[in-house]
Amino acid sequence: MATGASPVLGQGSASKDSTSALIDQSTLPTAPQLKGERPRLNDGAVVPAATELTPSLLPLTAPPSLALPDQKQQVSIHELRPLTLEDALLLAEVNSPTLKAAASQVEQAKSSLRAAISSWYPTVDLSASGLPEYFKSYSFQNPDFVPDRVVRKNTGEINPLTGAPVTRNETRDGYNERYGREWRVNASLQVSWDIINPRRVPQIAAARDQYEQARDSYAIALRDLRLNTSTDYFNLQEADEGVRIGQASVRASLVSLRDARARFNAGVNTKLEVLEAETQLARDRNILTSKLGDQDTSRRLLASKLDLPQDVTPTAATPARPLGSWQPSLQESIVAAFNFREELDSLLLNISINNSEANASLAAVQPVLSFVNTSSTSRREGQSGKTSLGEIDMDDYVWSVQNSTSLRATWRLFDGGRARAEYRRSKQAAEESAYRFARARDSIRLEVEQSFFGLRTAVQNIQTTGSEVLSARESLRLSQLRVQAGVSTQREVVNNQRDLTNAELRYAGAIRDYNTSLAQLRRRTGLDALVSCSNPVLPSSKPVDTQTSIPIEPTPLKSVCPAMAISTAPTAPTDRAESVRSLW
Repeated sequence: MATGASPVLGQGSASKDSTSALIDQSTLPTAPQLKGERPRLNDGAVVPAATELTPSLLPLTAPPSLALPDQKQQVSIHELRPLTLEDALLLAEVNSPTLKAAASQVEQAKSSLRAAISSWYPTVDLSASGLPEYFKSYSFQNPDFVPDRVVRKNTGEINPLTGAPVTRNETRDGYNERYGREWRVNASLQVSWDIINPRRVPQIAAARDQYEQARDSYAIALRDLRLNTSTDYFNLQEADEGVRIGQASVRASLVSLRDARARFNAGVNTKLEVLEAETQLARDRNILTSKLGDQDTSRRLLASKLDLPQDVTPTAATPARPLGSWQPSLQESIVAAFNFREELDSLLLNISINNSEANASLAAVQPVLSFVNTSSTSRREGQSGKTSLGEIDMDDYVWSVQNSTSLRATWRLFDGGRARAEYRRSKQAAEESAYRFARARDSIRLEVEQSFFGLRTAVQNIQTTGSEVLSARESLRLSQLRVQAGVSTQREVVNNQRDLTNAELRYAGAIRDYNTSLAQLRRRTGLDALVSCSNPVLPSSKPVDTQTSIPIEPTPLKSVCPAMAISTAPTAPTDRAESVRSLW
């Protein structure tokens, strides 16, 4: 077990400076220097979430997302399924709807990035008016304003010289009606491509950063899911241990009450001792009832986290045991957390996104140059403008093709200051993200320190409560012997039994706190430097304590592993070594 590291302040050459021993904060490296202005999540940085369940866990597959029970039989519990911590983590990764939603957000951001990249490619638009279009017209003009017309009329005679029909000119008036019938088809194909578009590059950069942010959010959701699942499992283990302790206490109180009543009937003790035994029994039953409620709640909390079928309730398959011992020092844990946490990377990406949006805002008043090629074709069958509907020949047609190529430029010269105002807003948002980065950095350090201090406190509590359990067991045994010998009263047995119950509950809580703090450190630092422990078993007797004083060392982080504690202990017995041996 690594002991407390030397202080960060006042080391090296800084200690030689008589004016100040503090580190000059302006010399610290910046986050963009260490992580880059646009940090990217490495594929191997996060252990991928499981996608398939083992054959034994397949019946625990999550129900459909939109499933909603409507009968009481569908939500009645039909199975209590024992699960190990590994089983719970596997089920959480495969079943969790929260994790699936985070994965969906990554795919959405990926699609948005692909949509932004498409601005580098030309666009092709096909339009058509009438496929086909039938056009029929009729017009009428005031006869008073229709001029006379000269028309050629066939006389029905044949010219003997030419053999052609003979026609003559006639003057007609009143041709004020016009008829038309046509079939029309018009199609146009336009290809356009932005050669110069100042908005394109910053928009793609912002979309790429948003995609990386979504990946960071998924990694954070996955790690939080593992931590929360572990925490709920540890709480369930503590609840199970509380039920076991409560049941043992009730059984012991029943034995004490039986003995007290027997001695009272024999005239050995008084009614007061019987009442004290009944009071202790009622107290222990109250503890058991409370722990049973905690157990039911913890089971359903874990079931909700794992998204199990509606008729299954999980139980803890293993008792509470320390997971291992934490090796890195506090300072190493803090530095590792700064390098590990995607929350900081996400804020750096947020700064980059705001800067890209600022550049995109300025692009609104910058010129855009586009290449445009348009090809169109049309066909028309029929005639229009005929004076008689019967004169329209539908075999008459007109077909045309046109093509145009051009460069188009647009430039908004004045927008009332809107682009500049949007630019300032985005830059101010980037500055706000920098402040949020500082707050997140301080919060991350505080979280690591709280978990580390909680782990250190839990180590001490495991040792002290373990010793307390052993002492309480021995005190209870001796008090029972004293009562049987007639040299003590039932009050002494009641008090010692209550002390034993409370000590065992505190011991179970200390193990829960230790495992929770250990899981938090692993989540918050990314480190997995654990030394596994053998299963702890409290001995039946308390070893003899040869020391008269117990020194308290709050800074070093002691070990909860008996093998490490014994192997690193000095030859002569010390309080720490004896304490660890008494615990395990």
